[in-house]
Amino acid sequence: MEYMTESTDRSPGHILCCECGVPISPNPANICVACLRSKVDISQGIPKQVSVSFCKQCERYFQPPGTWIQCALESRELLALCLKKIKAPLSKVMNGAILQQVFVVDYVVQSQMCGDCHRVEAKDFWKAVIQVRQKTLHKKTFYYLEQLILKYGMHQNTLRIKEIHDGLDFYYSSKQHAQKMVEFLQCTVPCRYKASQRLISQDIHSNTYNYKSTFSVEIVPVCKDNVVCLSPKLAQSLGNMNQICVCIRVTSAIHLIDPNTLQVADIDGSTFWSHPFNSLCHPKQLEEFIVMECSTVRDIKRAAGAGMISKKHALGEVWVQKTSEMNTDKQYFCRTHLGHLLNPGDLVLGFDLANCNLNDEHVNKMNSDRVPDVVLIKKSYDRTKRQRRRNWKLKELARERENMDTDDERQYQDFLEDLEEDEAIRKNVNIYRDSTIPVESDTDDEGAPRISLAEMLEDLHISQDATGEEGASMMT
Repeated sequence: MEYMTESTDRSPGHILCCECGVPISPNPANICVACLRSKVDISQGIPKQVSVSFCKQCERYFQPPGTWIQCALESRELLALCLKKIKAPLSKVMNGAILQQVFVVDYVVQSQMCGDCHRVEAKDFWKAVIQVRQKTLHKKTFYYLEQLILKYGMHQNTLRIKEIHDGLDFYYSSKQHAQKMVEFLQCTVPCRYKASQRLISQDIHSNTYNYKSTFSVEIVPVCKDNVVCLSPKLAQSLGNMNQICVCIRVTSAIHLIDPNTLQVADIDGSTFWSHPFNSLCHPKQLEEFIVMECSTVRDIKRAAGAGMISKKHALGEVWVQKTSEMNTDKQYFCRTHLGHLLNPGDLVLGFDLANCNLNDEHVNKMNSDRVPDVVLIKKSYDRTKRQRRRNWKLKELARERENMDTDDERQYQDFLEDLEEDEAIRKNVNIYRDSTIPVESDTDDEGAPRISLAEMLEDLHISQDATGEEGASMMT
């Protein structure tokens, strides 16, 4: 008679697999891993290929049920989106046993235009519009504003930009984006705005309303190089400044200089709308003069009021003659803030106030001896030569506009020259190196101001190589 003895191969605390009899640690199924895998395939029913919708226009991924989100490649957000697309049926797992199995799931990115981009392509959908206007005949302020928008990326949320004869229209898909743009405009240019909204549709059951908002932004009607006449009250508040002034630049405020004393003042938007003034002359009324005599005035503090004196200018007393009247002996005497630039024989642009019809309420109340005969604006250089030697360029907003006429091109060239002459404006603008123009010396035969290479940025281009892969190339 033989007695059955218990096997000594089994370690204490182990049990035998009910299928193959291999000693295993106790588990809810009482089956070893090999047998469990042969009986249960946890990957069964899980799709091995999943599609992900991607909008090429806005570069967003679709997250069910109705949300589009932005995710960078190999980011946590994209991984979470992909995992949510997998539905794992684990109903076949026995008695709550925990199983682990490795398998591959392929994700196919499918192009699908989101609803927002559909409405953008239709070009008739917008929730808010900003109408920027300036009642002037020159677009220098708009050219400067365009560069600020590009520098700070304020155009990224716009649906489209439309240019009209006296301003720009910015269209947005949400009112919040438009309000952000209005705040930006208030910080960069002196302006004021009015807001209105129009009811498009409503749902009385859910108490929801659909509005279209309009923001009307008005920029002060003064540009660089304008001659203005201040009201007596405003001139007195600026330190007994002379009423006839020249606008040397327009940034977040209007910067004025008195050509008779070099006194300067800054006027913000609220002050301007409280004491408004206009330009005395049309930009096309600029005339060319030749400097006959020029001398620098040393003692200017005694003539100036209580305001600040410009340190970047020199007060000069000059005799000038119109280039169109060189066959006569008629000359004009004036004081100018360009004393540091002018020499006998130089050409200078200015306004002839003595022979101009000034229709301004403040000028009409002034004594005639307080109104200068000529106000000089800037030194004149050869424009053709400056354009040929200009080795830099600016970027432009993508906008809908009509063909640029000759006057628009002339105004744009004026703005480019202002950038070369005024460092204060130039530091707020991104200037890019133009590799198509050869590098020359920073000095000019005529002494015309130029922008140094140190102030220029390299223009980065995204191109495709022969294999079709994208690569970055920098213009040097």
